[in-house]
Amino acid sequence: MKSIIKEHAAINPEIFRKFRTLQDVYSLSCILTDVQERDNVMRHTIVTRSVNRRVIGPALTVKLTAGDIVDCLAIFDLAQAGDVVVIDAFSESETSIWGGLMSGLAKAAGVVGVVIDGSARDTDEAKMLDFPIYSHAVCPRAAHTAYDGRREPIEINTPIVCGGVIVRPGDLIVADEIGVTVAPQEELEEIFTRCVEQAEKEELTRKAILEGASVEELLARFGRI
Repeated sequence: MKSIIKEHAAINPEIFRKFRTLQDVYSLSCILTDVQERDNVMRHTIVTRSVNRRVIGPALTVKLTAGDIVDCLAIFDLAQAGDVVVIDAFSESETSIWGGLMSGLAKAAGVVGVVIDGSARDTDEAKMLDFPIYSHAVCPRAAHTAYDGRREPIEINTPIVCGGVIVRPGDLIVADEIGVTVAPQEELEEIFTRCVEQAEKEELTRKAILEGASVEELLARFGRI
């Protein structure tokens, strides 16, 4: 099999800057799926494994080969500050394709986090580096690359499936302590507006609850709880 390595996706940095203004909004992964009618949520097994730090940014995608897992070192030729590396490792749980040294390289490149439908290791080192890892599993076993130097086959910046969701290069990734949600790049302006509206509505709902509003009053005013 041949490797496929494509250039970094062309993105609009301004829209991702807008989403980062929502960094402190409660449950942003939930809001992002709510405004997409419950769509684009990765499987519940992909959770935070290092630091509890929210990740917001465009996807740099990686696809590995089932049963023939190698390290994805080639991403460091393409990674840009603010990227989220998203890896389709076919939910492989017994061989890790991300470790502490890769976390260090990623942080040095400005990558803000990694989401792996597969396994990671050296999560203690990632905690020391304050680097967020979201993965399907954690396992000490390294990939083949550490022993035979082989780095192929691999695909970078092609459409992948991660956690049951299609992810394309440049799509928005939001990962937090609750889970991981994706949004398509071409819809981000509209989705951002809906996220702001939903977050504001939820804040008003919280205020109304503290003021003693009943369930019926909340439903009549906000339409949902």
